[in-house]
Amino acid sequence: MTRLFHGADGQPRCFWCDGAEDYVAYHDTEWGFPVGDDRRLFEKICLEGFQSGLSWRTILTKRENFRAAFAGFDFHKVAQFDAQDVERLLQDAGIVRHRGKIEATINNARRAIELVEEKGSLAAYFWSFEPAPDEHGAPLSASVSDTSKRLSKDLKKRGWKFVGPTTVFAFMQAMGLINDHAPGCVTRDQVAAARRAFTPPA
Repeated sequence: MTRLFHGADGQPRCFWCDGAEDYVAYHDTEWGFPVGDDRRLFEKICLEGFQSGLSWRTILTKRENFRAAFAGFDFHKVAQFDAQDVERLLQDAGIVRHRGKIEATINNARRAIELVEEKGSLAAYFWSFEPAPDEHGAPLSASVSDTSKRLSKDLKKRGWKFVGPTTVFAFMQAMGLINDHAPGCVTRDQVAAARRAFTPPA
C-alpha cells in the first residue's frame, strides 16, 4: 500500500487523508502537532474513544456537535454531568449515541481532575510518556506500541475507560507524542519543527 497521495495542490500527504477536504485540513494543521493544552488533550482522548469501531471521519464531521454536547470538553464541567445528562446525550443525534462511551467521557472527566491534582496538568502526565522516536518502527506501520500499552495500562489503573492501547496509540499520533506522518509527507517536517520548538510541560 502506498503511504502517500498527491492532492490537488500536488503536494504529497499521508494516504489516509485522501478523498476528503476536511481530512486534508485536519492532516495539514492538527494531526501530529504537539499539544500542551489540557482541554484539547482531554477532547482528543475522548474523541479517540468515541472513534473506536468507527471511522475517524465520522467523528471529525461531528466534532463541533461533540464540543457543544460536552461543554467544550471542559473536564471540570463534564465531571458534573449526571444521569439526566446521559439521557440527554443519548437523544443527541449530532454525536455518537453510545451509552458506554458517553458514560466513559463523564467518568474520564472526573479521573482527569484527579490526575491534574496529582501531576499538575494532563499535559505533564501525557508528555512524560513520550517514547524514543524509533520505538514503534516505520511511520504508519503500527496501530499499537509498547508505550501505548504502558499508557493504556496506567490510565486504566487510574480508572479511565475506553482507553485501550489502540485508542491510546491513535491519541499519541494525534496529539504529537509521536510523529507518524509518512516519510515524504509535506507535513512531516512541519510537525518535526513544531516539536523542536515545543517544550513539554514538566
